[in-house]
Amino acid sequence: MNEKEQSLQQLRDIKMMMERSSRFISLSGLSGVFAGVFALIGAAVFYMYLNTQMASGYHSIAERLPMDVSIDYLTFGILDAAVILFLSIGFGIFFTTRKAKRDGLNIWDRKVGHLLINLSIPLIAGGLFCLILLSYGLFGLVAPCTLLFYGLALLNASKYTLDEIKWLGISEIGLGLIGCMNLGYGMTIWCIGFGVLHIVYGAFMYFRYEYKQQ
Repeated sequence: MNEKEQSLQQLRDIKMMMERSSRFISLSGLSGVFAGVFALIGAAVFYMYLNTQMASGYHSIAERLPMDVSIDYLTFGILDAAVILFLSIGFGIFFTTRKAKRDGLNIWDRKVGHLLINLSIPLIAGGLFCLILLSYGLFGLVAPCTLLFYGLALLNASKYTLDEIKWLGISEIGLGLIGCMNLGYGMTIWCIGFGVLHIVYGAFMYFRYEYKQQ
């Protein structure tokens, strides 16, 4: 190895050390893949439930604003979302912890705290906003608004983790805005955002950062 190659290697090592000290780089791509799969399964279950329980399907009811939504449908939707969230967080913790141990990094430190704080503030605000939408019967806006606030949360937290999270957040925001303009297709756009994009970005991150290290 000549002097020029040694200098480049030293620069790469310094860059890696700086990233490890300022960013949470142990986020596993597999957690995104599984979150996307769970989102698609959960959305399919909710969609089939609505279409079997209601005379008209999701596309028809979402376009009628405001509207009265039965407490049974809300309960089922909340339970469905809770199961998706529980499974996604559980598998995310598992894969991320495994990657952190393999890389010799701590799973919990100050930068992880900053990441969670910046992620949670838009998510909590978005959750409360969606409850307000439901209280006014604006059912069709809930799905796209969850995408919108989720994208804002990812964008807000991206400075503490991998760059791909920033672009995922921007993509989610764009889809959320499109969904707000096409209420009858909010659930379809939600599936693209939480399902397909998670799988695509998760797979990309896995093959870029993890696959060759195994």
